[in-house]
Amino acid sequence: MKQIFTLAYKLLVSDRGKYTALLVGTTFSVFLIVQMTSAFAGILTKASATVINVGAKIWVMDSAATNTVFGSIPMPDYVLDAVRSINGVKYAEPLYVGSALLKLHDGTYQSATVIGLDDTTLLGRPELLEGNIDDIFAENGFIAVKDEEFPKLENPKIGTEFELNDNRGVIVGIAKVPTGALYGTPTLYTTYYRAIQYIPSMRFTISYILVAPKADSDIPYIKREVARLGYLAMTSQEFQSGISDYLKYKTGIGTNTLLMTVISFLVGLSITGQTFYTFIIENLEHFGALKAMGAKGRELVYLIIFQAGFTALVGYGLGIGLATVLISAAKLRLPEYASRVTFTNLGLAFLLVLIIASASGYAGVRRVLKIEPFDIFRG
Repeated sequence: MKQIFTLAYKLLVSDRGKYTALLVGTTFSVFLIVQMTSAFAGILTKASATVINVGAKIWVMDSAATNTVFGSIPMPDYVLDAVRSINGVKYAEPLYVGSALLKLHDGTYQSATVIGLDDTTLLGRPELLEGNIDDIFAENGFIAVKDEEFPKLENPKIGTEFELNDNRGVIVGIAKVPTGALYGTPTLYTTYYRAIQYIPSMRFTISYILVAPKADSDIPYIKREVARLGYLAMTSQEFQSGISDYLKYKTGIGTNTLLMTVISFLVGLSITGQTFYTFIIENLEHFGALKAMGAKGRELVYLIIFQAGFTALVGYGLGIGLATVLISAAKLRLPEYASRVTFTNLGLAFLLVLIIASASGYAGVRRVLKIEPFDIFRG
């Protein structure tokens, strides 16, 4: 078997033109697949940025507000008291999430996301790079998140002032968060009551209730009790999955990504399949000679499978490497670039490459098994 594989390798690389064309087709297909799926994965992660950054275990919300974090429906205060009274709840605190239009110190206007944390516990507060978290209780105190959107606030420093609905705001801290926002707006943290005071809102003001269970085993009971109140309780993972499902199935993002991935797959399949079949046709005399020398059909099949598999694996590696390098370079120059390579992306690309290799190998195997040594030598 070792001799068969050695011969297969020599036959494959002897025609450098065809071998290069095979690699280019597979590499280009993998590159496009990884680029598209990684961009989609990055979008899904950024869409759940607030859920990830706040880090609450259970989110309580209106049952109609599960599509996006910013699609919340305000809840009355009694819901907070009712949730706190549920057995198994360690603590529950309100969270405000809203949008505001800021007037910066140079007179320009900038939209921003304002997150209001519970005034007592500051549950969900970010990690500070500069400043003191206690300063958020100072008059007009806000904390700015230093992410991809931070420059839109003109890179504020501690003490920088701005206006929000004719109210004075002061940056008292600079923070970092695990995930940047998707929607292109900077993020500010302040206290809950300052947020609802500065930003016009409806009669009810609680966007979400953040709940910490006493134990993970209490989560199902808490969810049932919240449902009895007429509201919905979701774990952080369930909330993120709901946001992802909304983007996948109820917007054009998922459809467009799927179409581009399928197109990338078909491009790779057509280029690789056609080139590999041409390679087999041009080497029929070699396969016929091997058959005349006593090579069995299954040995020729192994030879074809090795050639198709070897090309697919090399092209897969090159495609992953090229995509990773370009994504890394793009993030250095474009901080807002929402692309994220995951094991799921790599696994999907590998599966599609195996399909490409199998289809190419199948066409080659069928052609090789039909040849007769007599036809080769007669020609």
